[in-house]
Amino acid sequence: MAQGTGSINSDYKDWEWSADAGERARLLQSPSVETAPKNGESQGNGLGATSALGAVFIVVNAALGAGLLNFPAAFNMAGGVAAGIALQMCMLVFIIGGLVILAYCSQASNERTYQEVVWAVCGKVPGVLCEVAIAVYTFGTCIAFLIIIGDQEDKIIAALVTEPEEAGSSRWYTDRKFTISITAFLLILPLSIPKEIGFQKYASSLSVVGTWYVTAVIVIKYIWPDKELVPVEIPTSPSTWTAVFNAMPTICFGFQCHVSSVPVFNSMKQPEVKTWGAVVTAAMVIALFVYTGTGVCGFLTFGAGVEQDVLMSYPSNDIPVALARAFIILCVLTSYPILHFCGRAVLEGLWLRYTGVTVEEDVVRERRRRLLQTISWFLLTLLLALFIPDIGKVISVIGGLAACFIFVFPGLCLIQAKLSEIQETRAISWWAQVSYGVFMVTLGAFIFGQTTANAIFVDLTA
Repeated sequence: MAQGTGSINSDYKDWEWSADAGERARLLQSPSVETAPKNGESQGNGLGATSALGAVFIVVNAALGAGLLNFPAAFNMAGGVAAGIALQMCMLVFIIGGLVILAYCSQASNERTYQEVVWAVCGKVPGVLCEVAIAVYTFGTCIAFLIIIGDQEDKIIAALVTEPEEAGSSRWYTDRKFTISITAFLLILPLSIPKEIGFQKYASSLSVVGTWYVTAVIVIKYIWPDKELVPVEIPTSPSTWTAVFNAMPTICFGFQCHVSSVPVFNSMKQPEVKTWGAVVTAAMVIALFVYTGTGVCGFLTFGAGVEQDVLMSYPSNDIPVALARAFIILCVLTSYPILHFCGRAVLEGLWLRYTGVTVEEDVVRERRRRLLQTISWFLLTLLLALFIPDIGKVISVIGGLAACFIFVFPGLCLIQAKLSEIQETRAISWWAQVSYGVFMVTLGAFIFGQTTANAIFVDLTA
């Protein structure tokens, strides 16, 4: 993209609500990223510590996660392998485009986090909406993580408990609600209370190992299937033309790494948009292979009978799959505090903006408020996870929000950035980029509206 001669909202008095906007510079940093201080000189002089190859793996890490468990079901909803792959390829063009746009706008506005870029480029209202969307998205993802823990623990316990099943013989300590609750209170809550989360880098490495192992198990189980795994009907086309859109939330949820991409871009030794384009293209191609391998092999193994969480379709006593379940539980246990930290930081920033209090003046009350926010967040996500056992319902909602981060906000940033350029004449490339931004906003709004309406309709008719 051509760099315009105009700056983007360089006067922050038109959108900043207080002298200290509330720890915005710390919000939603990628777990493996350390960025240089924000100033005019450090932006272009290569003070970051991340090489281009390192940035590729960080972006892959940010994209890959527990969402891959839902890709076989997404292929089923899309109507088969051909439809699922075609849908991914089409969306990948806009996913990569959104990442490049965010880097371009970050460089133009000299901001270092996703929501700061939206604030600086688009103004106060889109900035607030972006922060609220991030808070809701992280909240919903935490619910999904707890549901995943319950799903995997159910299967692990079923393999360990060898007593014959009789009416009313289920023991209290094997009850799903108890196992989720005790795991959450003993492991997740203590990790969520601290102000800083120092283990983020180690959690990232653990997540990478876990997701790759899960993919390897699913692929191997398809190549050398167990005798008892007999697939039911395998769809080769969608039931209706609108059924394809039902797979979009899962794809958006899986590929959404845009919120953490801005800090990654600014952590690079040479944060240039052209280099970043090559980085994210390589990263998304790697993620595409992982998601496609999981989706295709899982779908072909179980056909139309595949569960929303593909690991739930395998027998409880399968040892390699049991190890995959253990990996997923460990990944989720370490990922929940990170997501909660991000959501809590956004809420804290919004609170400080509205009250006009600086971070330095609010140290004592911050501790009490952090404890209250953490406990409230934790209990609400736990209660919802206990009474919403179907992870598909959660993914359909937060997948729609993921579409906003991938399409809507980057599209708005591109439109506003191009409109802010001072040019005597509008070249064809300028009109093309503005049109592309409008199309991204329209597409993202459609995906968000369609998936949200569908989720509400399904819940009302269930």
